[in-house]
Amino acid sequence: MGFPYQNVYCTKLDIDKYVIDRKEAEKLKRFREEVSRMPDLEIPEHARSFEDLPTETRRAVERLNEIFWTEISGMKCGEILKDVEPVGGYEKANAVKEIAEVNKVELKDVMYVGDSITDVESFRLVREEGGLTVSFNGNEYAVRETEVAVVSSSALITALLAYIFNVKGRHGVLELAEGWPEKLKDYSDHLLYRRFLEEFRRNMPIVEVVTKENRERITKLSSEFRKKVRGEKVGSLG
Repeated sequence: MGFPYQNVYCTKLDIDKYVIDRKEAEKLKRFREEVSRMPDLEIPEHARSFEDLPTETRRAVERLNEIFWTEISGMKCGEILKDVEPVGGYEKANAVKEIAEVNKVELKDVMYVGDSITDVESFRLVREEGGLTVSFNGNEYAVRETEVAVVSSSALITALLAYIFNVKGRHGVLELAEGWPEKLKDYSDHLLYRRFLEEFRRNMPIVEVVTKENRERITKLSSEFRKKVRGEKVGSLG
């Protein structure tokens, strides 16, 4: 993609560092087969505690906890779980702070795009400092914490929003979202506008400012589209 590797913030894992013997490899394969046979985890909307989950879901969760935190953790390959430090949640927010500091940019001049629960802390950080937050095909957690929600089959819309943010700031993007899609004509002289029309000749993406009144509707639209483009299982992840 040509993206500078030194600018990447990610979960790091050197697979070549670890050696798994045949006995453990066979055991991991058995775990894989067991997990693949488990039912999909169902979390009802009314669920507020573990006891509120369906019986099959509780059993699956209990077994998954045994597999990962007791059995695998006690194996030599369990070192992998201990070594990996996922970049998500607070770590993402810390990365945003560091990027802003390195580039000498105030957080009010940051536009953050996210789509899941791992982006919540970053959304809050940027929003509290006056920057812009955008949910791109986000799930309920993302839509709940963002200012602008986008539902689209192409990320080209984020390029357009980033351009407007760079030129007119947060207010310019909010103005576009509030007047969507008519306000799009204000940028008809830009190359991105023509690319945009070519990409979305049939299905115009949804771009809206999230409010208390429309949050539930947008959450449903965004979550359903997320599952459509990412697949039911991946799209349902937090």
